[in-house]
Amino acid sequence: MTESRRLPREFYARPVLVVARECIGKVLVHRTAQGVAAGRIVEAEAYRGPLDLAAHSARGLTRRTAAMYGPPGYAYVFLLYGISWAMNLVTTADGAPHAVLIRAIEPIRGIDLMARRRRKLPDSRELTNGPGKLTNALAITGADYGRDLCGGRLYLEHSELPVGRIGRSPRINVDYAGRWASKRWRFYERGNRYVSVTPCD
Repeated sequence: MTESRRLPREFYARPVLVVARECIGKVLVHRTAQGVAAGRIVEAEAYRGPLDLAAHSARGLTRRTAAMYGPPGYAYVFLLYGISWAMNLVTTADGAPHAVLIRAIEPIRGIDLMARRRRKLPDSRELTNGPGKLTNALAITGADYGRDLCGGRLYLEHSELPVGRIGRSPRINVDYAGRWASKRWRFYERGNRYVSVTPCD
């Protein structure tokens, strides 16, 4: 990986819907003592708190949401259903608690390492077709909360691989959010087998 491939802070310092859409096709990389694992982002959701009732930041600034209120280009990692971790990119601007949830990736590097972590076959769709699955495969945990995405451990990079048609739909599992549940703020690569949920559009 060369420095020129890693996405700069300016990528994150833009409106959250722009970042969410442009995440599709970018590569999420995690370097650990076990090795490097990476995958193309094929599904992502935008959360635009504090007005967005589907966002954790709708509850205001708390110890849990502090990273979302910080500058763009940092990781917001939280425990999903008390079982697995979920990875978000903090976007937009310092003080604007907006983030992009990475929902699915297509494995491209360190696939055998991911398979061992997930106890799945290397070509299994179940390897990374969900927010908790991909963090397990990449070994992203609460220790990565607030990690600088412009550093050398956890980051996004450009990919030369072509991106398919991008679909758009309401977000997944946010029925509690009232009118915000119908916002078409989920983006995904059409036809990609690793997308977590059958397209809704």
